[in-house]
Amino acid sequence: MTTKRRNSRRLLATAILVALAAPGTAFAQTAKEVELEARVAQLEAQIQTLLQGQQRQQESIAQAQTRLDEVQVAQPAAKPVQSKPILANPEAVFTYGGFIKFDAMVTDTSDGPIAEGSAGRLFYVPSTIPVTANGAEPDSDPYTDVHAAFSRFWFAADHATDGGDKFRAYIEADMYGGGSANLGNEVNTNTHGITLRQAFVSWNNWLAGQTWSNFQDVAALPEAVDFVGVTEGTTFVRQAQLRYTSGPFSVALENPHTTVSSITNAARNNTGGSDTLPDLTARYVMKGDWGHFSAAGLLRQLKSGDETATGAAVSLSGRFNIGANDDIRWMANYGDGIGRYLGFGLGADSVVDANGNLHAQGGAGGFVAWRHAFNGQLRSNLMYSVAEFDNDRGLAGWGPGSFAATERAQSFHANLIYSPFPKLDIGAEIGWGERELEDDRKGDLKRVQTTVKYTF
Repeated sequence: MTTKRRNSRRLLATAILVALAAPGTAFAQTAKEVELEARVAQLEAQIQTLLQGQQRQQESIAQAQTRLDEVQVAQPAAKPVQSKPILANPEAVFTYGGFIKFDAMVTDTSDGPIAEGSAGRLFYVPSTIPVTANGAEPDSDPYTDVHAAFSRFWFAADHATDGGDKFRAYIEADMYGGGSANLGNEVNTNTHGITLRQAFVSWNNWLAGQTWSNFQDVAALPEAVDFVGVTEGTTFVRQAQLRYTSGPFSVALENPHTTVSSITNAARNNTGGSDTLPDLTARYVMKGDWGHFSAAGLLRQLKSGDETATGAAVSLSGRFNIGANDDIRWMANYGDGIGRYLGFGLGADSVVDANGNLHAQGGAGGFVAWRHAFNGQLRSNLMYSVAEFDNDRGLAGWGPGSFAATERAQSFHANLIYSPFPKLDIGAEIGWGERELEDDRKGDLKRVQTTVKYTF
């Protein structure tokens, strides 16, 4: 330590002792001076020891850092546990959505209640309207059903390559799959299973997977409180397919499935997997500020065992905007072998004659709906739907008797839907439906339905 720093330490120690000394102390006395010198020397020694310890600590830190740097240079950096992003395609844009839908309805059917557990207890399915024997008038009181089975969710992943190729993966499900035998009832948990609605991948103009049939115009469907509303008059099929789209044109090869019915007793049989050729569909769509127009065609091979027949049908549909607050939505369908594509399979695709030959069954149906928006929150829809089937009695040599095949079904629906907040809908709907059999027996349904739906 230099003389200057030593004098500074001495002066500091002296100042401390002076500050601690009682006023009036006589420092001129020799004994006191000796004692003061000793205490100053002691403080100097303590300060020096502290400074030396601090210097050794700093040197140790510097040496440790030097050794750490040497180790890091000598050894490569350790690989992280996850060297790549968990996502298989980190460039993809992931989106999700869906809605929660609560439905409550009171139903009154003229010819007895719809069987509990039937789809007709959850939404309007005209084929489930009971029709009893002529002259029978069964007692039937109104009954209530409450559920959230049509709540839905979906996920999508979109990706565009540097070369301009566009890919999309999409999957969608709802809770309409029914519950287990022990828990899926109204006694306790009201369980419903997850149902696959759509699952497909698209690459530019190509699509492969399950989605709406190319024969169906989803954009023409009216806004209903019921799951569909205009059920009997609309084409409604989701199935696996391979589709190609170019501008307004699209063509698809779709999953084949033939239903065969007996006209005399309306027994419905499926083909048991004997179908060979896929259903061929084609569609053309025009769009504009005025709305849209769609024309679609269907060509099918109907097959049951070794017997085959040809089915062909057309569907015209669209939406016409009338000013800012109104639109008309409509659909018209006609053809042979259209059965399972129309009204949730209200009629069969084909029938077998007395000789065992297969014949495509004719059918037609359609709907019209008017939508009016009172303001940005309140709107109303009026709907009429109808379907009719050509049950040729001559194919089976019919005579007098009861014929239980559905000949005609029709319905009216009217609703009010209020959205107090964006994406929240509160709706009420009244509906009337009627099913008529080939022998003129009829049964009807009257229903009041409410819903609360939140889309996310």
